[in-house]
Amino acid sequence: MYVLIGPDGRGYRSATPGTLGGHRRGRLYGRLDCPSALRALARGHYAANRVFFPDEATAIAAGYRPCAVCLPERYARWKEQRKTL
Repeated sequence: MYVLIGPDGRGYRSATPGTLGGHRRGRLYGRLDCPSALRALARGHYAANRVFFPDEATAIAAGYRPCAVCLPERYARWKEQRKTL
Protein backbone atom coordinates (compact mmCIF):
# COMPACT_ATOMS: atom_id res chain seq x y z
CA MET A 1 0.00 0.00 0.00
CA TYR A 2 1.02 3.57 -0.72
CA VAL A 3 -0.13 6.81 0.88
CA LEU A 4 -1.03 9.50 -1.63
CA ILE A 5 -2.30 13.03 -1.15
CA GLY A 6 -5.79 13.74 -2.49
CA PRO A 7 -7.25 16.99 -3.83
CA ASP A 8 -8.33 17.90 -0.30
CA GLY A 9 -4.69 17.72 0.86
CA ARG A 10 -5.32 14.66 3.03
CA GLY A 11 -3.56 11.32 2.71
CA TYR A 12 -5.26 8.14 1.57
CA ARG A 13 -4.15 4.58 0.91
CA SER A 14 -3.67 3.46 -2.67
CA ALA A 15 -2.69 0.15 -4.25
CA THR A 16 -0.74 2.06 -6.93
CA PRO A 17 2.21 4.39 -6.34
CA GLY A 18 2.05 8.09 -7.09
CA THR A 19 3.31 9.51 -10.36
CA LEU A 20 4.60 12.75 -8.78
CA GLY A 21 6.41 13.59 -5.58
CA GLY A 22 6.26 16.74 -3.55
CA HIS A 23 7.34 18.56 -0.43
CA ARG A 24 4.67 19.30 2.17
CA ARG A 25 6.34 22.39 3.67
CA GLY A 26 7.40 23.87 0.34
CA ARG A 27 3.99 23.08 -1.21
CA LEU A 28 5.62 22.00 -4.48
CA TYR A 29 5.39 18.93 -6.69
CA GLY A 30 7.62 17.44 -9.36
CA ARG A 31 8.84 14.34 -11.10
CA LEU A 32 9.97 11.40 -8.99
CA ASP A 33 13.42 11.67 -10.61
CA CYS A 34 13.77 15.43 -9.95
CA PRO A 35 17.49 16.22 -9.48
CA SER A 36 16.75 18.80 -6.79
CA ALA A 37 14.62 16.42 -4.73
CA LEU A 38 17.11 13.59 -5.14
CA ARG A 39 19.96 15.84 -3.91
CA ALA A 40 17.91 16.88 -0.87
CA LEU A 41 17.04 13.26 -0.10
CA ALA A 42 20.69 12.24 -0.43
CA ARG A 43 21.67 14.92 2.11
CA GLY A 44 19.16 13.46 4.55
CA HIS A 45 16.63 16.25 4.17
CA TYR A 46 13.21 16.30 2.61
CA ALA A 47 12.12 12.73 3.41
CA ALA A 48 10.07 13.67 6.49
CA ASN A 49 8.01 16.10 4.39
CA ARG A 50 7.86 14.02 1.19
CA VAL A 51 4.38 13.48 -0.24
CA PHE A 52 3.11 11.71 -3.36
CA PHE A 53 0.31 12.46 -5.81
CA PRO A 54 -1.54 10.26 -8.29
CA ASP A 55 -1.40 12.99 -10.97
CA GLU A 56 -0.74 16.67 -11.63
CA ALA A 57 -4.39 17.73 -11.37
CA THR A 58 -4.55 16.36 -7.84
CA ALA A 59 -1.32 18.12 -6.82
CA ILE A 60 -2.67 21.43 -8.11
CA ALA A 61 -6.06 20.90 -6.45
CA ALA A 62 -4.27 20.23 -3.15
CA GLY A 63 -2.57 23.63 -3.44
CA TYR A 64 0.90 22.61 -4.62
CA ARG A 65 2.94 24.40 -7.29
CA PRO A 66 5.22 22.91 -9.99
CA CYS A 67 8.94 22.47 -9.30
CA ALA A 68 11.12 25.04 -11.08
CA VAL A 69 13.91 22.48 -11.59
CA CYS A 70 12.19 19.47 -13.14
CA LEU A 71 9.06 21.17 -14.52
CA PRO A 72 10.41 24.55 -15.70
CA GLU A 73 7.72 25.19 -18.34
CA ARG A 74 4.89 24.44 -15.92
CA TYR A 75 6.58 26.52 -13.24
CA ALA A 76 6.90 29.48 -15.64
CA ARG A 77 3.17 29.24 -16.48
CA TRP A 78 2.30 29.00 -12.78
CA LYS A 79 4.46 32.01 -11.97
CA GLU A 80 2.95 34.05 -14.82
CA GLN A 81 -0.57 33.20 -13.64
CA ARG A 82 0.30 34.38 -10.12
CA LYS A 83 1.24 37.81 -11.50
CA THR A 84 -2.29 38.29 -12.82
CA LEU A 85 -3.96 37.48 -9.49
